[in-house]
Amino acid sequence: MKQRSVIITQHAKLSYSANSMVVQTMMDINYVPIDDIYLIIVQTTRAVLTTELINQISQHQIKLVFTDSSGQPICETVNYYSNNQTVSTLTSQVNWDTGQKETLWTQLVKTKIQNQITNLKTHDLEYKDLNKQLDAVKSNDSTNREAVVARSYFVRLFGETFVRKQETPINAALNYGYSIILAEINRNIVANGYTPTIGIHHHREDNHFNFGSDLIEPFRPIIDDWISNQKFYEFTSDIKFGLVRLLSAEVRYQGRSMYLNNAVTQYVMDCVKFLNGKKRDDNY
Repeated sequence: MKQRSVIITQHAKLSYSANSMVVQTMMDINYVPIDDIYLIIVQTTRAVLTTELINQISQHQIKLVFTDSSGQPICETVNYYSNNQTVSTLTSQVNWDTGQKETLWTQLVKTKIQNQITNLKTHDLEYKDLNKQLDAVKSNDSTNREAVVARSYFVRLFGETFVRKQETPINAALNYGYSIILAEINRNIVANGYTPTIGIHHHREDNHFNFGSDLIEPFRPIIDDWISNQKFYEFTSDIKFGLVRLLSAEVRYQGRSMYLNNAVTQYVMDCVKFLNGKKRDDNY
């Protein structure tokens, strides 16, 4: 599987030659095999990309993310088509069984809460009352236990004065980390022939990544945990690099140890198989 993420942080020209991405800076020229790349993040407004490179990035299902002047992801490329996308695939997505969608969403919420509880336990923080909220999750999370847990979880993990929507370095880091994982999930959704726009729970008209927003939920605590272990007062390049490197961190998925980006690949495949009725008893 593809193993390399590339981050562009300075003035550079990015082009394509001999099955490689060519990165030319004021100092040197580097060649990165295109087949090895799964993610490119352009963290500068002074980079130039050739159309042929963009064409190759699209053909190789590589996710390309651009950041704004403050370093926050602002947009990402989404292919019109993938090698696997057909009318029947998109039709199946539109017609996924409501019961299957609700069952999967329920499991995703439960797994997210379980992972949040694990984070609190790891940091020796109070968590036992959240087990009751986990047990209270109903089908399709109809009573919104996810939001109830989140209100308690964040202030325990980051302190009583923490407010999720404030403009702080921690929130900037959280948003950045979530965006990186969301981009990887969206890449795999498209690679499997589906569209990220049509979700199973999220349905906002202005959200082009509703399905990705659904599937990311169990992964958010991975970002939370990493950030809670850092001591920083500014959202620096080192923090950004660390968050991108998390895609190469080892995690446990379905009883196996694997890199996070590979776990995402398998996870997306498992979720769409379940929604298509091919797997009915797996936990995600």
